[in-house]
Amino acid sequence: MTEHSLWRFSRALHRAINDRQYEDLQGLIDEDVDWAVYGPIDMFPFFGARHGKAAVLEVIRQVAENVRVHRFDRESIMLGVDSASSMMRYSLTALDSNKPISLRLAQFAQFRAGRLSSIRILVDTFDLVEQALGRPIHLPRIAS
Repeated sequence: MTEHSLWRFSRALHRAINDRQYEDLQGLIDEDVDWAVYGPIDMFPFFGARHGKAAVLEVIRQVAENVRVHRFDRESIMLGVDSASSMMRYSLTALDSNKPISLRLAQFAQFRAGRLSSIRILVDTFDLVEQALGRPIHLPRIAS
């Protein structure tokens, strides 16, 4: 049995972010990749949609300039032949402030010929924004 594409991609992505080693990652991304990270683009410009390998590699470089991954735990995962979905929890450090960040996300990836062809990432943005601001967000009371 061969290794699932998600495992190769995941290892290469973390090496790219933490060690700025992009060589392995380049070979695991489809030229026509469709990439989207859903979250507040105004606060985190590397969120949003990208299309094409060059745009995706650039956004990964932007992430690497802003955070370091310390730990990640897969809370839940489902693997298909050419797809993978997972709930994950990350422990990061913001490089500009040396502040710890705890992040939860869901990712939905598709692969073609062993290369990432599409990914959607949903970030728990409420918690992330509170951590980035350094204070709780007080929302108006909707119902009593």
